[in-house]
Amino acid sequence: MGVREWVDQDYVIEHLRQKFNCSVLWCEGRACLEYKSKEELNQMAGYVKDNFSMELLDVFFTAVESLNEEVES
Repeated sequence: MGVREWVDQDYVIEHLRQKFNCSVLWCEGRACLEYKSKEELNQMAGYVKDNFSMELLDVFFTAVESLNEEVES
């Protein structure tokens, strides 16, 4: 098994945004992942682990589930 080089946080974030169309919120300069469902969160965690040999929370300060917006007619 080969050794992987360190990958920049911004690089990982950009790949996740493109693949999963997720939102990244910034709080005091730290990235926070906004996800739509637990299933999507698990898929993103697996993607980061498989492709970058990192844990999701090594990239993001925290992860929060999106709030469903209810629109009044």
